[in-house]
Amino acid sequence: MMNSSLIDVLYEDNHLIVVNKSASDIVQGDKTGDETLPDRIKQFLKEKYDKPGNVFCGVVHRLDRPTSGVVVFAKTSKALSRLNEQFRDKSTRKTYWAVVETEPKDKQGRLVHFLKKNEKQNKSYASLTEDKGSKQASLEYKLIAKSDKYFLLEVELHTGRHHQIRVQLSTIGCIIKGDVKYGARRSNTDGSIHLHARFLEINHPTTKELIKITAPVPNDPLWKWFEEKVGS
Repeated sequence: MMNSSLIDVLYEDNHLIVVNKSASDIVQGDKTGDETLPDRIKQFLKEKYDKPGNVFCGVVHRLDRPTSGVVVFAKTSKALSRLNEQFRDKSTRKTYWAVVETEPKDKQGRLVHFLKKNEKQNKSYASLTEDKGSKQASLEYKLIAKSDKYFLLEVELHTGRHHQIRVQLSTIGCIIKGDVKYGARRSNTDGSIHLHARFLEINHPTTKELIKITAPVPNDPLWKWFEEKVGS
């Protein structure tokens, strides 16, 4: 039986549903064969509205499995195509919070790299020069809080490449807490990494109204400490 009750809905209307993804959820099926978040959302909508037959839940964008935070899904095919267009045109705004092990040399900056994905390792590699098969990746970051051991960066994505924030931050020596794949000292016990999709701004697919959504951080002492320190 699917556990659809564990869906943390941040916004919902007839056209879309926005949820706060936990680090254990997968947005797209993988080799584990684990149940996907869209499947759980379909079940949730089916139960909530007592719908017979199939329920539509279109995947607009993705978050890596160990990453938490805001994800939007389309409830109609028209909403899906319009939202897809927004993400393609980069008219959406995505802001992440990342807890890193080392303070960045510059308190804020723009990172531009060329990323190349290694399919076998499911890992991306960053270079300052373009190479065959590489894609340009760009983001901006700023240091917004620090504890005695960790540092909270706010990251705004300009492109959406594979593992982009993880590899670009690790390239400047700011490895995300728990992200062993990109050099973290140790993994987090729950398999998560301290990367959270904190804010999302989109234009509503039918009304065109600007929707701004903030995803509360995971129920973790370090996240909660930083959230309290920064405020919303």
